[in-house]
Amino acid sequence: MIQRILHHRALRRGSQIFFTLFGVAVFVFVMLRAIPGNQITAGLGTEAAALTPLQRAALERYYGLDQPLLTQFFSWLGNVFTGNLGFSSRAHQSVLDMTAHSLPITIELAVLSIALGLLIGVPLGMLSASRPESARDALGQVVGLAGLSIPAFLLATALLSVLAQVWHYNPNGQGFAPLQQDPLLNLQQMMLPAFVLGFGIAAPIMRTTRTAVLDIRLQDFVRTARAKGVPIRRLYVHHILGNALVPIVTMTGLQFGYLLGGAVVVEQIFSIPGIGRQVLLGIQQKEYAVVQSTVLVIAVAFVLVNLLTDAAYRLIDPRVRAE
Repeated sequence: MIQRILHHRALRRGSQIFFTLFGVAVFVFVMLRAIPGNQITAGLGTEAAALTPLQRAALERYYGLDQPLLTQFFSWLGNVFTGNLGFSSRAHQSVLDMTAHSLPITIELAVLSIALGLLIGVPLGMLSASRPESARDALGQVVGLAGLSIPAFLLATALLSVLAQVWHYNPNGQGFAPLQQDPLLNLQQMMLPAFVLGFGIAAPIMRTTRTAVLDIRLQDFVRTARAKGVPIRRLYVHHILGNALVPIVTMTGLQFGYLLGGAVVVEQIFSIPGIGRQVLLGIQQKEYAVVQSTVLVIAVAFVLVNLLTDAAYRLIDPRVRAE
């Protein structure tokens, strides 16, 4: 009976993942074709108007644009299943190699951003919930509101401008340094964009932490611990925060998944060659294979993050393991 239930759950989860990824593939394929222009006009610009019909037909055949849309879609999808994500004529390399280079950079940026977001959001949320409607609670709410209100591009531009003009500090202007080549310079180049993204992430994490702590501090076991004389710091860290981890982990997983594809503006401002910037350049050049395959990789990574988040539930919450 238990094996049948587990098999049913695995089958249902697998079908959900499959249809989600297939839906993403269809959506990005259709949206790209809805944008005016194609790879020929993007590459040649105004010179594309001077092409003869034979030249245009030859280029369309070269890029596969002469085939029906349904044939183009399933041809691309079939190549993806075999590990062929396509080729970028702009970068003169395969999309697989480009993604293998850019994805770890975005993951590093996402990890640093999440770490900073947790370091800011969780303590601030607990501080606000410790005394509701007080000055410290108002301070936390103001910081959270600022994190939600200030656009990432505005904060990034302001920080970069002030540091470059006032303190003459701009490590991102030296060309990107991979982590394995120059760890120190890489960390300097990553800290500013990580802070910009982490500040925005800290706001929902702070609000989630505050709400969860306010709910849990009214539970019977908290009153019992207080009656037994448990120190207030231990009470909040071990008892209250430990039981508030599930919503915090949920929010952290959602924000991490968002960063895998949503950091494109910050990556562009700080010249970080991440996977979001790869999608942006692919859209500008109308490189269908680059955009389609990269977005699909981002979707797969987002699904994996959700699976890891579900696994984390079982580690931190005994009730989930019991189910």
